This record gives sequence, C-alpha cells and structure tokens, in this order.
Amino acid sequence: MKTAQERAPAWARAGIGLMLASLALLSAHDAFGARWHGLVSTTFWNWSYNAVEMIAVAVCASRVLARRRERAAWLAITLGMALFAAGDVYYTVFFDGASNVPFPSWADALYLSYYPPIYLGIGLLLRSRVREISAALWLDGLIATLAVAAMGAALAFGPILSDTHGAALTVATNLAYPLGDLVLVGLVIGIIAITGWKSTADWWLIAFGLIVFGVADSIYLVQTADSTYVQGGLLDLGWPAPMVLVSIAAWLRPRRRTIGRLEGWGVFAVPVTAALACLSLEFYDHYTRITPVAHILATACLLTVIVRLGMSFAENLRMLRASRTEAVTDALTGLGNRRALKLELEARLSDDPIEPFVLAFYDLDGFKIYNDTFGHQAGDALLSRLGARIAAALPQAGVYRMGGDEFCVVVPVAGGGFGAVKRGAEALSERGSSFSVSCSFGTVEVPAEAVDADTAMLLADTRMYDHKDDRRPSAATESQGVLLRALAERNNELGEHHNAVADLAEAVARELGLPSEQVVPVRRAAELHDVGKLAIPDAILNKAGPLTDEEWVFMRGHTIVGERIVSCATSLRAVAPLVRASHERWDGAGYPDRLTGAEIPLGARIIAVCDAYDAMVTRRAYRAERTSEQAIAELRRCAGSQFDPEVVDAFERVLVDREDLGAPQSLVA
Repeated sequence: MKTAQERAPAWARAGIGLMLASLALLSAHDAFGARWHGLVSTTFWNWSYNAVEMIAVAVCASRVLARRRERAAWLAITLGMALFAAGDVYYTVFFDGASNVPFPSWADALYLSYYPPIYLGIGLLLRSRVREISAALWLDGLIATLAVAAMGAALAFGPILSDTHGAALTVATNLAYPLGDLVLVGLVIGIIAITGWKSTADWWLIAFGLIVFGVADSIYLVQTADSTYVQGGLLDLGWPAPMVLVSIAAWLRPRRRTIGRLEGWGVFAVPVTAALACLSLEFYDHYTRITPVAHILATACLLTVIVRLGMSFAENLRMLRASRTEAVTDALTGLGNRRALKLELEARLSDDPIEPFVLAFYDLDGFKIYNDTFGHQAGDALLSRLGARIAAALPQAGVYRMGGDEFCVVVPVAGGGFGAVKRGAEALSERGSSFSVSCSFGTVEVPAEAVDADTAMLLADTRMYDHKDDRRPSAATESQGVLLRALAERNNELGEHHNAVADLAEAVARELGLPSEQVVPVRRAAELHDVGKLAIPDAILNKAGPLTDEEWVFMRGHTIVGERIVSCATSLRAVAPLVRASHERWDGAGYPDRLTGAEIPLGARIIAVCDAYDAMVTRRAYRAERTSEQAIAELRRCAGSQFDPEVVDAFERVLVDREDLGAPQSLVA
C-alpha cells in the first residue's frame, strides 16, 4: 500500500503537508503551552486550531472531487467534518473570550450534526469494501458495538447524567453528545469486527481517528461535568488530529472488495472479549453502581454473545458433517471413495454371521487414449457418466470410485453376485466412432475367499490386473508368442510340452508364495525354456535312441542358445536367466554353469521339477510314459540331488490340490 503523498496529485500533497505542519505547531503549543504564554495571542491559537480542521476538510473534499470511486461515502464524511469545523468556527467567532456561553447554542447544533453524516459515510465505505458479510460477522459487529457502548455508558454516562439538569433542550443536548460518541466508537469497533480484523491501512486510520474523536469527546464531557477541564491542553488535539488522520486516509487507494470471513480461533475473539468486558462491568456494579443504560447494554451484549456462540456451534456441526461426507465421497462422480469402501467392508465383515457378498474391482481400458485425444475435461465428463451409469445399473450394490479410472462394487450374493458384476462391466463401457472404452475386472467372494477387508481388496485388485493382462497384449506377450509359434512350427511336441510345464510352474510358484510380479516371469520362462532347441538339428532332436556324447554336448548347449534368443527381446530380459538355468541340478551336476543349491534361481528350480514331471508322464519316441505316481516317486527319490526338496514338496501339494494323482496324463498336462 502506497502512502497518500505517492498517490495524491501535487496540489493534494501540498494541502496534506500544510495540514501536518499546522497540526505539529498546534501540538507543540498544547504540549508546552506555558512556554508560549505571552508570545502569541490566544486568538491566534484558536484560529490555528480552526485552520487545521478546515484544511483537513479541504483535503477530504478534494478527494471527493478528484476520484469517483467511493465518492458518496467520502462526501458524507466530508460533510460531517465540515459541520463540526463550522461549529468550532462559530464558537470562536461568537464566544471566544466570553464569560457566559449559552447552552445549547448554534455551535452545539453544528457539533451534533457531525454524527449522522459520519455514520452514513462509514456505512457506505463498508458496503463498498466488503462484498459479502456472513450473519455471524454481523453479530460480531453488534456484539462489539454493544460492549463498547456498555463500557462507555458505565464510564462516561454516569457523571454526565448526574450533572444534567435544567430545561428539556439542555438535558437532551447533554445526553446527545455521549450517545453520539458511544454509537460512533461502537460502530467503528463493530465494523472492524465485521471485516474480520483484516482491514487495510486506510480503514485503520479512519477507525483510529474516529475512536480518538469519540474518546476525547467523552473525556471532555466528563471533565466538563466534573469542572476539571482545562483549555489549551493535549486533550484539545482529540478533535483536529482525528480529522487529519481521516483526510489522509481519504487519499489512500483501497484494495479490491473482499469477503468478510473469520477462521480458526479468531471466530471467538470478539464474543469472548466482549463477554469478559460485560461480565467485568456486572462485577464492578457490586461495588460501584453503574447506570441502568450500561446494565441494559451489557445484558444485551451477553445475550447476543450466547446467540453468536450457538451459531458458531451449529456452523461447526454443519462443517463437521460436510467434511465427513466429503471424506467418503468422490468429488467428481459423487460415488463413495476408497475410504467409504473400507468402512463398508469393515461393517459387513463385523456382522455375525457374515452375509456373503462379491467384491469387484474395475479398471477402464482405453481411457488414457480417450483422455489424451479429447482432453481432461472430456475425460472427467466420461468418468462422471460411467459412474452414474453403473450406479443406475446396480441399485442394490454399493458403488465406489477408487480414484483415476478405477471403480468398485460390493453386491450381495443373494442380490445378483457375479451376474451383477458383469452388468457393471457393461455399464462401464462406451464406444464412439473414434474411441472405445471398456473395462477389466477382478472379483472375490467374501467370506469364502477372504475374511478381512485388506485381503479381499488385494485379491480383487490382483485378479483385475490379471484380467487386464490377458485382454491387453504387451510387448513381452507378443515377443513370447512369436517364439512359441516358431517352436511349435519346428516341433509340435515341444509346442504342447511348454503349455503343460508353464501351467504347473505357475501353480507351484503361487504355492511357494511368490508375488504376482515374480510368478509371471516364471511362467514365461517355463513356456520358453526349450526355445534354444530351435538350433538343434532334427537328427538329434528326433533321434529314437540314446544320444552319443557329442550329441549330448550339442544338446546341452540349447539353454545358452535359448538365453541369447530371449535376451534379444527387451521385454523378456528378466526371463533369460531362468531359461539358461532351467537344467541346473541341486547338487551342481547340471548345465551349463554347474550351479548348486540356492545359487540356482528359484524360478529355474521350479521349471526343472515341472519339466521333469511332464517329460516322465509324456510318451516319447524313445520310451514309454510313466504314471503320475511313478513320476512323483522319481521326483521324491531325486529330491536333494537333482531337485530342490522344497520345490518337490510344493509340486506334490499342487497335484494333491488338483486331485490329479493317478489321473489321466491329459488332465495332468
């Protein structure tokens, strides 16, 4: 905020300078009056006093003429100041040095005419500065006004009232001054409270000036009633100095309109302070009686504080309810969010017995392309439409948006279960001439498959991404598909063999507790572990009898070849080490690197067991197949030498779970 001198034109700055110089001279006289005695006449100082006020009026009037903004407010303030200054001029002209001054006089009429225009001007300034004022802030203003009025009535009204006697006009005039001052100070304090105590520099100058004016006037009235007032003291500055402050504030450029708002502990500042002040007055009354007017004002203030605190409590309850709703609501779609889902799952799982329900997670396919093509606003509109659509399609289900392009439903098994999940997937689909958005989903039945919320959500999420991976070809899937197709074209038996080994390897990996991100490379390696045999001549690969030593050397190199082939695809590089180590042995007698024990990657150890089992139960050109029992017996026999014993145990558990011990080979494979 720049100062008045920086904002005002040259002629206005000259007026402000002259006004400040005159006020400084007058202040020096009032502060050190005895030293000036006899040097300059009293008449000179009286007119100097009037001159300061008239210059202040002129500076304020120049603001009205120079600027259109807030012109009506400043015109009213200027008028009030001019009336008061005119009263001082009238008093100086007609009563200066008089021994008997009539009361009331025309000077009193001019003085009292000061208040209405000032009230009006302050109100107009408030209207122009504050765009929106809440009911609570209006009450704060009323509370502050009542508290100040009560204090003023207790301190000033009593002495003035006790000295008031005579004709009705005299009594009315005597009472009009303190009432005017009380309203003025209370109004200013109330406006500061209404604006949230965040007023700008010009507001503070105006407020300070008017408060000084009201307080000085009240002190003057009390001292006059007590016959203790002495003319020419510092108290006399209590009228021209406020006018100077207000006229300077007139040239300060105000900020844009603001919204009156209080937050935090500031909400209670005005009510609590006012209540303490009024309670202090009531306590003081037990020892020194205060006027009935002060009692009435203090009581009204306390009642208003009660209303204000009740309003704050109700507002806090409303905000608490709103914040709780927002905490469990997705802002875009209006559906429940992840937190709401967690609360519902916990509530359902706390029932005894638990009513079976299906939890389904959905993830949109094609949404990113849609968002990039049509923009984020269109993407948000699509999410909002789809959210409304799935909520309408599943009225019996709890529907949630998990964030991004993920949704979730909780539907009772009795209310449709898995059929409802499919209807939800259809609702989360939209197609146009240039786009297609569908969804992948994963489901879990509770409590049959999970008995706590975290496990249910994790399982549904995993199955959703598994479904997405199945639906969406990746670079790894495409590269793997090309290699497997080439292997099947070379040798059909190898093509069938890799599917059986991959199914078994995936099941064993999950049995051993490997996370999904590690299970996928194991399955891929199991499917590709023989890809190096593409480099083996048909004469060796399809030989009916035993291989010679040279042929075995050639054959054992297929894992290295397989590693090189798989490594050429960047998306399959994590698979290549498993392919290379797929024929290592637990005791170190394998190939190509003769690794032992835990040196062999776990995925390769799993593949070795599954590959050996499938090879034993499959008919080959050079030998007959074995039964499942025989193959398992052989795996047990070689556990600890050729195979990892823990992997063999897990493999056997998988076969037991599948109930395929002794089953036909086609079911096992």
